[in-house]
Amino acid sequence: MSGGDGKKPIKPLIERKQAFAERQAARGRGVFAGQKPDGVGPPNRHGMPKLPVGQYAVEKWPVLDLGDEPHIAKEAWRLEVDGLVEAPHVYTWDEFMALPQTEDTSDFHCVTSWSRMDNRWIGVRFADIAARARPFPEARHVLITAYDIAPETDIAYTTNLAIDEAMQPDVLLVHTWEGAPLPIEHGGPVRMITPQLYAWKGAKWIRRITFSAEDRPGYWEVRGYSNTAYPWFNDRYSR
Repeated sequence: MSGGDGKKPIKPLIERKQAFAERQAARGRGVFAGQKPDGVGPPNRHGMPKLPVGQYAVEKWPVLDLGDEPHIAKEAWRLEVDGLVEAPHVYTWDEFMALPQTEDTSDFHCVTSWSRMDNRWIGVRFADIAARARPFPEARHVLITAYDIAPETDIAYTTNLAIDEAMQPDVLLVHTWEGAPLPIEHGGPVRMITPQLYAWKGAKWIRRITFSAEDRPGYWEVRGYSNTAYPWFNDRYSR
């Protein structure tokens, strides 16, 4: 909470930045510490071979989903940001589009073994949304919830990732792909992309971001898929 003079205390902000720096430093010391990333091609911005092990490049963008393709009008779309944050918020489309917009080019790696390279995106950095929400230091994980529902169930698509992965500068909530509005079948009006992880970690039709202290496995994670999803270590399934 801020003091009576309206200024925010400095110490919590410093602690948050220090905690984030420590998580970034520890990022390479997970279950694959000591293993060499595998793939072919020149190194990408993450220092990994451009095409990960077990992947092949495609020109067209295949469509994969749970069988539910929600059509959400922009005026009805909302993005809720909640959980362990100082400033929860529900963004309308206009508010989302008023946030700083980032243009980027990155690769997209599907766990089913195909990769589409050099996609041109426009969207909002996850890190910029987090900066406005101001997560508490104990918020080490993120759960993403989508608008789509698994057929014949009431189960919404979810996926989870560590906050340090979500905060990578090329993790975006995108609304534009290759110069045009993101197609519905690929998650429009807005989806999340995670270039350093398998693509299911970036939900189509995103509607909610929840910051938490606990790691809460998502839809595919509880069905046997990897919790970490690192393409260059063939990290497709739970170990």
